Amino acid sequence: MIFWQIWGFIAPGLYQHEKRLAIPFTLLSSFCFLGGTAFGYYVVFPPAFKFLMGYSTDFLQATPTVKEYFSLALRLLIAFGAVFELPVAIVILAKIGIVDGPFLRKNRKYAFLISFIVAAILTPTPDVVNQMLMGIPLVVLYEISIIAVWMFGKKRLPGFETNEADGQDVSAEKSTEAEA
Repeated sequence: MIFWQIWGFIAPGLYQHEKRLAIPFTLLSSFCFLGGTAFGYYVVFPPAFKFLMGYSTDFLQATPTVKEYFSLALRLLIAFGAVFELPVAIVILAKIGIVDGPFLRKNRKYAFLISFIVAAILTPTPDVVNQMLMGIPLVVLYEISIIAVWMFGKKRLPGFETNEADGQDVSAEKSTEAEA
């Protein structure tokens, strides 16, 4: 319902070709979010809950309430759903022209570091296993994003190359050099 309201607000300002692009991105985004929640629920949630229940001893019994259980599950599912949106978000940034394939490949090491920092922040349990279970998929999703940008990113038109340093159009310079 919320998405329908947002679409009702945005759709009148879009051209027809922009509306045609929005539908595949919406479907892909929904698929990625559901895939992330499924991964979080079936792969990450069992070890996270087992870790939290591991605090039980002979003198201390863990008795989570339904509210705490649902809170943990909801935080985990939303975090993984949002994280699995990474390829869609990066392809949108590439379509806008903010990032491109060479930029993503050049900054891969920083993306890996940021992936594990985000995993440490977003995982609800402080153990390394669950952080790795979020960090590794983030790295894989980043690599998928590079491939997706290569396939679907903004294509440069031939004859309209830009100088990477200052963003100036160098196609006119090349044509004058070729004539000389």
